[in-house]
Order: sequence, then C-alpha cells, then structure tokens
Amino acid sequence: MKVIGVKFRGDNHIYKFVTDDELIKERDYVLAKLEKGLSLGRVVEVLDLPFVSSLPLIERRATKKDLAQNAKNAALEKTAFQFCLERIKAHGLEMKLIRVECLFDRSKLIFYYTADGRVDFRELLKDLVKRFRMRIELRQIGVRNETQMVGGLGPCGRELCCSLFLKKFAPVSVKMAKEQYVSLNPEKISGLCGRLICCLAYECPLYQSFKEGLPSAGEKVKIGDLEGKVVRYNLPRQSVYIETQEGKEIEIPIEKFRESIKGKH
Repeated sequence: MKVIGVKFRGDNHIYKFVTDDELIKERDYVLAKLEKGLSLGRVVEVLDLPFVSSLPLIERRATKKDLAQNAKNAALEKTAFQFCLERIKAHGLEMKLIRVECLFDRSKLIFYYTADGRVDFRELLKDLVKRFRMRIELRQIGVRNETQMVGGLGPCGRELCCSLFLKKFAPVSVKMAKEQYVSLNPEKISGLCGRLICCLAYECPLYQSFKEGLPSAGEKVKIGDLEGKVVRYNLPRQSVYIETQEGKEIEIPIEKFRESIKGKH
C-alpha cells in the first residue's frame, strides 16, 4: 500500500488516498470517491509514507473511456456556463455565476453563484432543466468560497491558502491582528475576497502564549534604571520594545524582560 496525492478538475486541493497498485505514478489518472460521488483526478504526488488506515482507497486507475467521459464533462461545463450566463441576463437576475460542475457520472450539474441576497431563480431553473435534461442544483456560496474556487496569489506572493489546502474557513477577527501588532490598514489585512486574511489566525495562538503573564501594550514598566511603557512584543526576534519617557524605543530580549518583571506583574 502507498499514499498518493490527487487533484480533481476545478479544485486545487490535494486529496490523500491509499492504493495497492504499485504501477501508479505521478501524472496518472485515477477514479476515487468524494462526498459528491465518483470523481476522476490526476496523481500529483506519490508519498513515501506508512499505510494510513484513515485514508480512503482509490477505486481504480482511469481507462481511456473514463478520460473521454471526463473530457465530455468538461466541455458540457463550458457550454452550461455560457448558457446560464445568457439566461441570467435575460431574466435580469442579481447573481454572479462562478463555476459549473458536472459530476463524473453526469447525474447532476451544479451551478455555483454569489448574490447579495436571495434570488428567485425558478424561471432560470426551468431553462436549465429544459436545456440539459439533467438534475440541476443552483448553489449559493460566499465571497470566501468564490475566491477559493477562482484562486490567485496572496500578498505574500504564494498561491492562496484557501485554494491550496484550507478545507474549512476558521473565524478571523481584527483582535487577532492587534495581538500580532499587524497594521490595521484594510489593504494590509484584507485578502482577495475582501475579508480578513486567513493567515492572521495561524500565529495568533503563539503570540498569545508568548505574551502570557506579561504586561499589555501601553502598560508602564520599570526595568532597573529604565522606565517606560510596553510598545509591542516581537515573537520572531524573541524580544519586547519599550518606549522610554524621552520617547526612545529600546529593544529588550524577552528572557531578560521576564526576569526583570518577575513578581511585579
């Protein structure tokens, strides 16, 4: 048994599976079961890991017939997307079509869209059913999900976390930015979705632990002959910045700072 990473069309996430097929290698196509049903994906990595019982087994390697079916599905998605756009405009609906997904067995077409409120898409649904003669689902998603689907590059220059590996969105707050002394400039802390960047949640627990039992920013402290107030803590540098009464900032190693205020706070 070996562990493989698989990507599916329209999804940048890498899903882990196990297989007992020793011939499977990178770039091969396989069939595997996801929550939505049987799906065709491409192997993007073969991992040298021990067998993991919690991971699902792939169904099998894809055949030429499976690949042909997948190509037809991709073509249908493009056709359905264009047709849906035209009907949305014709009905004057306030909605933005993001993506169309055709399940591998063609049991359903899913139309993902965003909207500011509820949309009466009954006439649109009739048009889609009449045109494609399949089960149709119109699924409203949020702006974070939209960005996850579309993808892009974050301010760090890397592919968006939500598009690459985040399966669920964790709550993110301005308080997390304050905990890490990040600039509260909306342009600095907002992602492509317009919401607070997900990475604010990554190091927040470390900062909270780092500052535990220490004076808060703005509190006055006395360290030997030095008097001033705490400006900010610097986790990467393992230090704290103190502003003296003369307005000068001084950096102090965190261990020295802890020892100096021990029993005072």
